[in-house]
Amino acid sequence: MTILLSTKAATMEAWRDALLAVDPALDVRLFPDAGDPAGIEAAVCWTAHSMAELRRYPNLKLIVSMGAGVDHLMRPPGPPPGIPVARLVDTRLTQGMTEWVLLNVLRFHRQDGEYRAQQAAGIWNELPAPDTAERRIGILGLGELGGDAARKLLALGFPVMGWSRRPKSLPGVEAFDGPAGLDAMLARSDILVCLLPLTADTRSVLNARSLGLLPRGAFLLNAARGGHVVQDDLLAALDSGHLAGAALDVFEPEPLPASHGFWHHPKVILTPHAASITIPRSAAPQVVENIHRARRGLPPNNQVDFTAGY
Repeated sequence: MTILLSTKAATMEAWRDALLAVDPALDVRLFPDAGDPAGIEAAVCWTAHSMAELRRYPNLKLIVSMGAGVDHLMRPPGPPPGIPVARLVDTRLTQGMTEWVLLNVLRFHRQDGEYRAQQAAGIWNELPAPDTAERRIGILGLGELGGDAARKLLALGFPVMGWSRRPKSLPGVEAFDGPAGLDAMLARSDILVCLLPLTADTRSVLNARSLGLLPRGAFLLNAARGGHVVQDDLLAALDSGHLAGAALDVFEPEPLPASHGFWHHPKVILTPHAASITIPRSAAPQVVENIHRARRGLPPNNQVDFTAGY
């Protein structure tokens, strides 16, 4: 099967090698060197690729997103009609996200910012010990990523709540759903973690109103998509003291403009959309499996539901 591979130039060859290590018989072409458009049967791509470009390939049978999120595929004009789209559900990708969440929850919980400031000022001062059992964590999104983060936070002794669009149940997690459930969870979240898919319903979900529902002194973690946060509203909440800090991995637009207030804000921890980066050799087996399924006329695993937006 002939595969068109399109991602960042720095990782293109690593992806090609990982796919060929699973199935050496694949014909992998690196965008923009696609050759005859009629020969392309599957596209494995990330945000570097234009969806309009995929309409050039008349025999395309499958599109694979190189990440868990698929909002980039839904930008106009979207994927070619009728072509199934699969997303990644990869244990290493999930683990990386959970590591980022744990890192930043513990940074805030264990007063790392305060201790670093004291170190810089040469101050020896023991701060009051935080109580893990009293630090309530709220997670927006209880899918693969949110569910794993919830389980690991529970193992550390944090009380964990979770919100999803439809009712879900996870052992040990206090679950909320729907608009009323969202408000109820926000009001009790000392640390709020956003791991939602970006859809029309979740865009700007973290705005002046919702951020105002969080307890004073709460913290926000966002590693989902920049479109979930109204950035000016978040800056206002930080500057007013209502929020004590934010760890942000995603922004709108990306890269974050050099003049943006997040860069040098004393309450913001910033990473460049690097919370969890897909490792080609880990993800390649499921990509190749879906390519084989497309060859046999079967629907892909982890197929995107465009009505739901993920």
